[in-house]
Amino acid sequence: MIANLTVEDIRAVATWPLVIEAIREGHRNSKADVGDTFVHAGDNTMLVRSAYVDGVAAGVKAATVVPQNSQRTPPLPSIHAQVLLFDPDTGQLTATLDGTEITPWKTAADSALGCDLLSRPDSRTLLMVGAGIMAEPLVRAHLSVRPNLETILLWNRTAERAERLANNLADLPLDVQLVSDLDAGVARADIVSSATMTNAPLIKGEVVRPGAHVDLVGAFKADMREADDDLHQCASWFVDSMDTTFGHIGEFVIPHNAGLIDQSAIKGDLHDLVSGKSGRNDNDQITVFKNGGGAHLDIMVSAALVEAHLRQSQ
Repeated sequence: MIANLTVEDIRAVATWPLVIEAIREGHRNSKADVGDTFVHAGDNTMLVRSAYVDGVAAGVKAATVVPQNSQRTPPLPSIHAQVLLFDPDTGQLTATLDGTEITPWKTAADSALGCDLLSRPDSRTLLMVGAGIMAEPLVRAHLSVRPNLETILLWNRTAERAERLANNLADLPLDVQLVSDLDAGVARADIVSSATMTNAPLIKGEVVRPGAHVDLVGAFKADMREADDDLHQCASWFVDSMDTTFGHIGEFVIPHNAGLIDQSAIKGDLHDLVSGKSGRNDNDQITVFKNGGGAHLDIMVSAALVEAHLRQSQ
């Protein structure tokens, strides 16, 4: 029987601990086989991402990314997607899930796991750069792994969207503040999470404080980047997956093409971090985690959600 999880089904069982641990556990086995296809039409992107995760499932995620959807009346999500899971032995379809709903859970959990493995446990201040659809889940996911956070700083190019985000986070027992000076906000933060559609770097390495952790989510094409070259020079860089980051994303493509870095700039991925082969070395080390995504992460999260749904339905 095929399980078909709707938005409501997913929300009924999804929690940050569940999805974060699904990604952590998915990296304890052999590295996933990942295959990605990207088709670009102007600013719009269609991607078909497939993966086999040993011990979990095989699957496909098909998605469209349309940045201008937020400007429509009424606004639409910038990402629309569907996830298919297959039995790895028989090849039979076992589940379908609303990929639009899965995407923010998976994306934020990916970053939160990187934060859990790299940021200082005594971190007290988180800066969220950008106030788009990913901002709220990123704040909540980071808080789930760093519950001792005391202050959330919000920066966005337009203050109105930052104010809406602050209202959405009003239930948190934290001090939520809007900041107008991005550099000053970065200098205050123990953890910086950035999820923007910028092509020009926003995060300057020279203002990142010693010991801080930087989470980069937004840049997903070769001409996009959120951090400048200085951050490559002063920080230790990590990724979720080498297969979905180094040769595809502007955070690495642009400085690599300029002769500033090579692949050795990446100190490890989630397999290395989960196993303890690499990670933070001292309290003054600046760490950067590039969230590149990939179908293997969607498969890990989707399989866990299907299992939780089936348990709930019994």
